[in-house]
Amino acid sequence: MKEGWKRYHTIWMMLFLGWFVSYVDRTATGPVVTYMIENKIAFFANVANPHGIGGLIGSLFFAGFMLTQFPGGYLGDRFGYRPIIILSIVWAGIATLLTGLAGGLVVFVLLRVLLGLGEGVLYSNDRSYIAYHTPPQKIGLGMGVALTGLSVGLTVGTIGIPYLLTASEPIMGKEAWRSPFFIMGVITILSAFLMFKYMRPKSIPGKTVDSSSPAIKEHFRKGLLYMSIYALVFTVIIMGIYYSSIKMGLSNISIAIILVSLCPLLIFYLYKTKKSEIHPILANKNLIFLYLSFIPILWHLWFYGFWAVSIVKDFGGGALMTAALVASFNGIAGIIGFPLGGKISDMVADRPNGRRNVLAVLTAVLTIFIFIFAVYVMTGNHNPVVMSIILFVSGLFFFALQPVAHALLADLTPEKSRGSANGMMNLIAEIGAVLAPVVSGVIRDNTGNWGMPLILDGVLMALSLLCVLGITSNVMKQNSKSSL
Repeated sequence: MKEGWKRYHTIWMMLFLGWFVSYVDRTATGPVVTYMIENKIAFFANVANPHGIGGLIGSLFFAGFMLTQFPGGYLGDRFGYRPIIILSIVWAGIATLLTGLAGGLVVFVLLRVLLGLGEGVLYSNDRSYIAYHTPPQKIGLGMGVALTGLSVGLTVGTIGIPYLLTASEPIMGKEAWRSPFFIMGVITILSAFLMFKYMRPKSIPGKTVDSSSPAIKEHFRKGLLYMSIYALVFTVIIMGIYYSSIKMGLSNISIAIILVSLCPLLIFYLYKTKKSEIHPILANKNLIFLYLSFIPILWHLWFYGFWAVSIVKDFGGGALMTAALVASFNGIAGIIGFPLGGKISDMVADRPNGRRNVLAVLTAVLTIFIFIFAVYVMTGNHNPVVMSIILFVSGLFFFALQPVAHALLADLTPEKSRGSANGMMNLIAEIGAVLAPVVSGVIRDNTGNWGMPLILDGVLMALSLLCVLGITSNVMKQNSKSSL
């Protein structure tokens, strides 16, 4: 018997929308930078190492994104998950809109950093909001459905941004690169208003509502105040590192490594100042292995998310739009992968080591397909149909494993610490996202093709598998029961 449409279904759909617009906003940078490099316009008119600089822009965005992961979850636990989610989307819309007005490289970088700082608070609150409002037996599915917005956004960004660039050229000429930011900025702000209207928390029949729960609290003003304070501090730090490093003549990879060092420094600071809140989510060995396993996951996501069009194009994938269509098959796979992975996760949740085993199998198969794609293109093959199939199958396993890991994290963490735990996982995992665009771009500039970056991606995913295998079942089963 069908149960009909429930409140949590609406919440899933609104968070799907949030993930969709936020991913188009952040994905836009890669195709826009590729367009600028190809046409030698704007900030890339006369640059010796364009892919390295383009990758650095992506890394600076993820530095901001990384630093607000834990603060975002912490603020959600204090002021409410929904307010932080809505503020994140509004913030992203404004930053994207203003990026279209950037008059120089420094302003462009600053606005991408601000976008990262705003979008960084979404993840931990989205995961926690779903876990609260969704029946326990459907949490994995809910997380997968909402995250499908990521895949759709990634796909639309990969295909749609090059299309907008091409369509805008007859009207805007060399300024066509601005059009995606103008259009997506407006769409993102409108999406935030829809989420505000339709994502209100409501009482759950048969369940006593705890008004102190972060899934119920609604403190928008305090949330915005503290988000702004964190953003100001982190903007000064990131732009200070960027400006000082350029003045000192440091390499792009050196700058990225300095940015990554902010992660352990922030964790150390948080441990010293908020030990009672931080200790439980850092003292659990299983959580630590889960955190570390996600560094290669986000490396892979943003190695492909930032450079996929360029990779396909370089290996004989045709013109910009053709390469974008081939590359998009990796993102399209998430439309199936995310909900499928969530559903499988729920099916094995009660089995000993169930979610861990599924996560390990999905990670292993993904690793194999990464190497298959690398070998195929590096041996001179470039059939677009074959490349599309490999990227689709690879993406299917990649996106399927993510809701499994997210549901596993919910099992391992008490309800009132889920926002902080999700934030900590993404804080650590974003090391991969910070390094992937710039390291891969520099390797490509030095070697002349994307072969070695593809091999490196596969090696890192194999290390992720080892971390997943380090998660043990006895502690997981005990914590899973206590958290439901």
